[in-house]
This record gives sequence, C-alpha cells and structure tokens, in this order.
Amino acid sequence: MKHILLTNDDGIHAPGLKILYQHSRKLGKTIIIAPEHDNSAASHSLTMNRPLRVRQLEEHFYAINGTPTDCVTIGINKILKQKPDLVISGINPGPNLGDDVSYSGTVSAAIEATMLGIPSVAISLAAESEPLHYETAAALIVSLANIILEKGLPKDTLLNVNVPNTTLESIGGVAFTRRGRRLYDDAIKETYDPWGRKHYWIGGGTPSFDAGEDTDSAAISVNKISITPMHLDPTNYDALTFLREEWAALFK
Repeated sequence: MKHILLTNDDGIHAPGLKILYQHSRKLGKTIIIAPEHDNSAASHSLTMNRPLRVRQLEEHFYAINGTPTDCVTIGINKILKQKPDLVISGINPGPNLGDDVSYSGTVSAAIEATMLGIPSVAISLAAESEPLHYETAAALIVSLANIILEKGLPKDTLLNVNVPNTTLESIGGVAFTRRGRRLYDDAIKETYDPWGRKHYWIGGGTPSFDAGEDTDSAAISVNKISITPMHLDPTNYDALTFLREEWAALFK
C-alpha cells in the first residue's frame, strides 16, 4: 500500500484540504499533517524561536502550531512511522503563478518534502472569485499522483500545478510550462492606530503577467492545467559561466 502525506498553508480546517483528502484516499493510506491556523504567504519559513505542539484531531489528522515547512519536516521525521511515497500540498484556493511561488507556503511545503527526498506536488486552484471548483483540482491530482507513483520524478524536482477554476468538462487540456512573472503593484495600505501611529497592511494588488506562450499564467488564461517542474537548485548557470569568464580576473 502506498503512503500519502497531505499538507497545506491554509490550515487544517481548509475546505480544499478536506476535499483533497477525500480523493487522495484512493491512492493509499493518507495522513494529513497541516498548520493549526492559516499560514498563507509563509514561504519556506521554519519556527525556531519557540517549541511546536502536535495535536491529533482524529485518526490520520494532525495539526501543528507552526508553518507548512514545520509540518512537513516534523511529519516525515517524527510523526510518520515510515516515509511517505508522495507528498501533496494544497489545494490552495488561489493561484501560485510566477512570482507567487517565492511567497507560497503551499509550494514551500512541497519544496521541503523534495529536500527530504520525497516526490512532491503543490496544487493550487487558480481562482479569483467563487464558486471554487476544488473537485476539479482534486480529480486532476489523483490522476497525476498515480503517474508519479508509477514513474517517479527527476531528482530534486517537484511539480507546481495550477488548475483553472472551472468544471472538469471545461478544462482545455494540460500544458507543461515554465514559471512566468506575476508582478503586483505596490498595494500597501497606510493607516493609523488610535494613538496616531502609522501602520501598514500589505495586500496583493492587481497583478500583471508574463505574456510568454509557454508560461504558467498563459496556460491558465486559456483554461489549461499548468504543470511546472521546479528544481531545488536555483543557480543561474549562464550567469555563473559569465562571472567566471568575465569577472574572475577582477578579484586577483
């Protein structure tokens, strides 16, 4: 029997996680280890300034008062009796396209699992408004998970999957994409507290997109599922070659 670990960044009670669990049980023994509360935009942060508590809410459901990355590392190293065959992070109720990936707790949980040697997928529903078609994303991830469990993934590679927020029948296909750019305006709201002191709220703002035909954003714009392979090594090898050839002499 295959062993599946589910997590997310929206918290243990998020509807997307519950629907993902219902579908993922078709794959094998499925365990949820997720944050106690919403950790959206937590990125790859670890909690190192306080102890963490694990609460078992019911069979196969564990909540940790930490980040998505905390959940993955504690789950794999301490809670689970054996390493999972696959880690799935999601279903996020919004896209993780382009620059979103840098902030995403959903994607970072999958990165952490990959660092620990476990095949992993982050899945997001590219929704900007309701209704949220979680069932579409859940059905897709089961099909994709079966392929991964059979074929595996390249070393140090995870998949970032974005699914159009529509019915399964309306999906326009699958696109294997590169990460584009999804840039936000400076949506920072300045307000004052009752004592006249400034404080700030950071919001998302209205994004602009990389228009490249092979990008994740472009796929979503035509109702296609975007599957983007991400590697743990972020080195820019073209720039590395340039620096070695052009700059090395400057440091002698």
